[in-house]
Formats: sequence, C-alpha cells, structure tokens
Amino acid sequence: MCCGSELESWLARAESTGMTPLQSVVCGLGQDVDAVTAGLALEWSSGKVEGNVNRVKRIRRDGYGQAGFDLFHRQILLAE
Repeated sequence: MCCGSELESWLARAESTGMTPLQSVVCGLGQDVDAVTAGLALEWSSGKVEGNVNRVKRIRRDGYGQAGFDLFHRQILLAE
C-alpha cells in the first residue's frame, strides 16, 4: 500500500511525464488532494459497505418493473 506522504512527489513526477492521460489523472486527483491522501494513509475501508450497496442495486435492477416491494425486500434479506 502506498503512503499518503508520497502522493505529492508522485503527482509531481506524473505531471512531468508529458503524457496527457496521466496529466489528466493528476488534475483529477489534485481537486481533492486531502481526501486522496487520507485514503492512502488510513487503514479503514468502506469496501464492505460499497459491496452491499452494489448488491442491493443489482437486485433492484434484476427485478425492475417485474416485482413489487415485497419481493425486493425478501431478496435483500435472503441474499447471500
């Protein structure tokens, strides 16, 4: 895992490559450097929450227009 303290030097090196796609990434990351640094430096993750959100979205998409709320509710409670 990268350290948040190394982000600034990586951004500077990436910017100096002259590669347009990489410079675009640097620009995007530069819009919220504090959040990116925290994401690299902190040990906690929202991966489990995001996984559950994606699971619920998939279940909803699968039954869109075909089932009512009761079936949707049961699928969420019984899904693995």
